[in-house]
Amino acid sequence: MSHPEPPLFYEDPALLNSPDGRPLRMMAEYAGPLARFRHERIQDTVVFFGSARFRALDEAADHLELLKTNDAAQPAPPAEQPATEAQVAAGQATPLQREHAEAAVEMAGYYEDARRLAFLLTEWSQTVRSRRHRFVVTTGGGPGIMEAANRGASEAGGLTIGLNIQLPFEQHGNPYVTPALSLQFHYFFMRKFWFAYLAKALVVFPGGFGTLDELFETLTLSQTHKLAKKLTIVLYGSQYWRELINFDLLVKKGTIAPGDLELFQFADTPEAAFGILKENLTRDYLTAAETPETKPEAMMDVEAELSLQPEIAKTRR
Repeated sequence: MSHPEPPLFYEDPALLNSPDGRPLRMMAEYAGPLARFRHERIQDTVVFFGSARFRALDEAADHLELLKTNDAAQPAPPAEQPATEAQVAAGQATPLQREHAEAAVEMAGYYEDARRLAFLLTEWSQTVRSRRHRFVVTTGGGPGIMEAANRGASEAGGLTIGLNIQLPFEQHGNPYVTPALSLQFHYFFMRKFWFAYLAKALVVFPGGFGTLDELFETLTLSQTHKLAKKLTIVLYGSQYWRELINFDLLVKKGTIAPGDLELFQFADTPEAAFGILKENLTRDYLTAAETPETKPEAMMDVEAELSLQPEIAKTRR
């Protein structure tokens, strides 16, 4: 009797989706993005983090809307939504709704600042003389600050990356990510790998648990010299960050060294943040031939094919 030929192992859905196939799935989330970045000629990135829970003012009906959870399309319950002016005037707003209304106005400002900063950065990065795309704005691909950064980069006419994550609840990706650079991950740690290892700078806007997680993980990598590169970290909104984290107390109690405070800088306007990014990225990562001020004939006519690969950060070991 003849039997049907079994599928090749790498084409076997039962294996690929089983616990035994987990290493293959992990490798796919390394090899897949690498191939995409190589094809799109992405050399390096600037990553934006920040709150995903507020919608943009111009995209809500009457006021800012609070999302139920990060990356969810569903709004939060009415009791948690920011109060409208009419509710406040009628005395119908709860203390929580009034607090969220004040926060909503503040977050709308951060949204526009992230949008403006991403625009300035992308506009400048397109003047860099390179066969690859430099300092591409990258986010988690969702709403809020992520949407603002992708939106600003798109409005400047540049590529922009979204590293989305598959979560149990409904996804709410933003429409401003370059389609070819919209990537979907299952594993948080593989997504974090691509955030960290192509980044030359990190801009952190006010946010919650996810934002804090990414910030402190990156600070730890820099503090322990696990990344053999200089990484510019900008904390946007100094009042928010100083109220949230007592950095001086960490030094006072000896839990971090005084020099660790030099791992990041504060900025309160898009222009100030852009100035920090432009100065540091130019100093640390652009050769004389790549700077916008250099004449075109100073560029090399031929580059090795290897130079077109994504610039994954080297580690100490």
